[in-house]
Amino acid sequence: MKDHVITGPLQMNRRGFIVSMLGAGGALVMGSLQAGAAELGARPWEMPLAEGAQEFTPWLAVAPDGKVTVYAAHPDVGNGVVTQAASYVYEELAPRWDDIQVEYASPNRNYKLDNFYGNVGGPLAYFAGRSTSEPRRVAYMTAAAGARERLKAAAAAEWGVDAAAITVAEGMLAHEGSGNSAPFGDFLAAAAAVTLDSEPEPKPREEWTFLGKETPAKIQLPQIVTGKAVYGMDVQVPGMVYAALRQSPVMGGRLKSFDFEAIRDMPGVRAAVEVVPNDPGEPNKVEPPFPFGLAPLQSAVAVIADHYWQARTALDALPVEWDDGPGAKWTDTRMMNEAAFAATGTEGDVLLSVGDVEADFARGGTIVEAQYLTPYCDQVTMEPLNGTCLVTEDRVEMWHPSQHTQMAWAMAAQQTGVDPDNIEVHQTFVGGGFGRRVFSEDARMVVAVAQQYPGVPVHTIWSREESMRQGRYRPLMAGMLKARLGDDGLPTALLARLSGGPGFFSSGMADVAFPLVIENAQVESVVVPDFHILTGPYRGPGYNSTIFFIESFIDELADAAGQDPLDYRIALYSKWSDPGWVKVLEELRDKSGWGEPLPAGQARGVAIGNWGMGGRTEAGTTCGAVVHAEVSQGGQLTLHRIDVAFDSGRVMNRDAVKAQLEGGTIFGLNMALNEGLNIRNGRIVEGNYDQYPMVRIGDIPEIHVHFGGLTDNDRFDEIGEPPIGPVGPALANAVFQITGKRMRTQPFREYDLSWGGAA
Repeated sequence: MKDHVITGPLQMNRRGFIVSMLGAGGALVMGSLQAGAAELGARPWEMPLAEGAQEFTPWLAVAPDGKVTVYAAHPDVGNGVVTQAASYVYEELAPRWDDIQVEYASPNRNYKLDNFYGNVGGPLAYFAGRSTSEPRRVAYMTAAAGARERLKAAAAAEWGVDAAAITVAEGMLAHEGSGNSAPFGDFLAAAAAVTLDSEPEPKPREEWTFLGKETPAKIQLPQIVTGKAVYGMDVQVPGMVYAALRQSPVMGGRLKSFDFEAIRDMPGVRAAVEVVPNDPGEPNKVEPPFPFGLAPLQSAVAVIADHYWQARTALDALPVEWDDGPGAKWTDTRMMNEAAFAATGTEGDVLLSVGDVEADFARGGTIVEAQYLTPYCDQVTMEPLNGTCLVTEDRVEMWHPSQHTQMAWAMAAQQTGVDPDNIEVHQTFVGGGFGRRVFSEDARMVVAVAQQYPGVPVHTIWSREESMRQGRYRPLMAGMLKARLGDDGLPTALLARLSGGPGFFSSGMADVAFPLVIENAQVESVVVPDFHILTGPYRGPGYNSTIFFIESFIDELADAAGQDPLDYRIALYSKWSDPGWVKVLEELRDKSGWGEPLPAGQARGVAIGNWGMGGRTEAGTTCGAVVHAEVSQGGQLTLHRIDVAFDSGRVMNRDAVKAQLEGGTIFGLNMALNEGLNIRNGRIVEGNYDQYPMVRIGDIPEIHVHFGGLTDNDRFDEIGEPPIGPVGPALANAVFQITGKRMRTQPFREYDLSWGGAA
C-alpha cells in the first residue's frame, strides 16, 4: 500500500514570468486571456472598449475588427466555464472562433450595473466550481442572438433585402440573392441603434451546429503553457511588499503576545501586525453572498517585509505566545472519531422521513447495521492561499485567486467599511480550488493584513504548511446505517443517522435516491457542537462522504441477501422513476467485464450515486464506477482499471466531459485511498505533501469513460463533482470480494489487507 502514495514533496519547475495588473480598472481578460494594465476612463471597472466597439448588452461587445468580447461573471478554475461562455456566443453570433475573447465582469461592474449579473446574495453569478449552469447558458445565447439579429437588420436596411434571408458565419453577413457580404464591423453603429420587436429566443438544440458537435480545447491553455497566465502568486504592483501569515495553531485560539523587537532589525522587515477576530457582520455594507455567509477572521500575526522569504524567515524567528482555547481539549484524532461515532447513537434532527421505519424494524427478519467514517480532508490546492490588497481610507483594491469573486468583494466591504462603489477585486487565474477558495475567509484575511499597513499594496502569502493547517476542510463525518431486508432481499426500511461538527454537510444523504425507493426511510443529522475544526465546501460537499456510506452499505445488504452486487442495485434502483440509474448500471455491466472470471486475488466492485438531484427525478448527474482491483496475500493493493458511466442528460463537449470525469475519478480515488488529517492537542498535524500523500501518476490505473448511460433527457448537468463519490466505495467493495474485509473508514491506506493466511 505504501508504494502507491507519494512519500516526499512533489518538485515542479517555477514559471519565469511576472505580469503587472494595475489601476482602478484592472481586469483579467480571459479568452485571448491577455492580462495587463487597464486605463482609467468612463468605464472604470473594466478594460476600455476599442474605438468604435459596441456593447450590445453587458454580456458582450463587438469591435470594428470583428473581435467579440464576452463578459464572464464566473472565474474558470479548470472546469471549462470560460470556454463554455465563448461556445454559447459562437453558436448564436457566429464570429470567427479566434476573434472571441472573454473578459471578467468584476463585482464592481455588477454593482455599478445594478446587479445585472446577479444579486449579491444570489447563488451562481460569481461562483466558480460547477461545470455547467442553465441560466448562464440562456443569458449568453440570448445576448448573442440579439446582437446577431440587430446586425442582420442593419445589413438588410442597407442592402434593401429581407433580414431573414441574411446568413451569418465566421464574422460575415451575407445575402446570397444580391451577392452582398460584409464583416460585422461595417454595421456596428447601425446595429446598436436597432430596436427589435422582441428579443430572439436561442436556437433550439436541433439547430445547433457547434454545441454538442465540436469539442474546443480550453481557450486559456495557450496562456498557461506559455507562462503568460497570471495566478495570484504572480501578481506584482509597484511598491508592493510581502506578508507572511501565521494564525492560531488551534482554531478558535487567540494571540496573547508577540515580540517585534526580536526581529525588528532582520533584513527587509518593515512591521509585524496583529489581526484581531471581529464581528463578521459589521460594518454591514452588503448582504452576505451565497452560500456560506460571511467568514469570520481567525486570530493571526503577520510579518511584513520587502520580500516574502524575508517575511517568512522573520516570522519563524518571531517570539509568539498563543491562548489555545477550548479546541485544545481534543488530544488526538481517535478522540474526535469516537465522539462522532457516539453521536450516531443518539436521535437527531430529521432531514427526511417516509413510512414508519421503527414499525418495519419491529417485524424482525434480517437486520443489517454498520458504522462508517470519513476524516477531515484538505483541498491541497497547488497554489497556496494568497492575495494582494491595497487599502486606503476610501478605497480597496485587491488582486485575488478566488472561487467566488463577489464573496471576496463583499468580504472587503465588510472588513473595511469602505463604500462598495470604491472596492475593486481583480480576478486572477486560480491554481486549484476544489471548494477551498469559495469560503473567502482568505480574502478577508488579505484585506485585514493590508488594513494594518495602509497605503501600500501588501501581498499576503500562506506557506504550504499554513495553508494545510488552516483549511476549511471536508468535515469529519460518521454515519450509522440500519436496514431490514424483505423476502426478496431488498431493503424495506432504512435508518441513516449522520454526525459531524457545526456546519457539516449532512444533506448529501437526503439527496440520494434511497429514501424514494424504500417504503420506510428516515435520515437524521446529529451535530457534535464542540468540534472546533473549521469546515467548508470540498469537491462534492456532503455527497463525497454519504455516497461512501450508502454505497458501502448497499454492498453489505447485497452480501447479506446473497445476491450479485450489481444486479442487486439494478433491482433496487429500477423502482426509481429516473431511468438513468439503471441505464448507467447496465452500461457498467456491459463495458467493465462484470461477471467475467478473474484470477485469485482480483475482483470488481461497483457503486453509484447522484450529485444534484435533490430528491427529483431526471435531475442532477448520476455517476457510477466499477473498480477492478488486486490485493496480494501480503496486502499489497494494485488497481488495474476503473470504468465510469454517467447520465447528465446530455453533453456539449465530449472531450471536456471526459477530462472532468477522469480528473474527478482520480480526485475521489486519492481521497479514499490516502487523505486524512490528524489532530494532536487541537492542532492539525499534517503540513506538507511528505505527511499528506497523493497518488502518483504512475499508480493511476486505466480509466475508461463510457457515454452509453446518457438518457438524452433535456438537461446538461454538472460533471466535475459527480465522479468523486462512487470510486471510493467501488474500490472498498472490490477489496471485500478479495479479502473479506470491510473498509468502513477512510483513508484505506491505514488498513491491513493481508488475507489467505499470509503473514
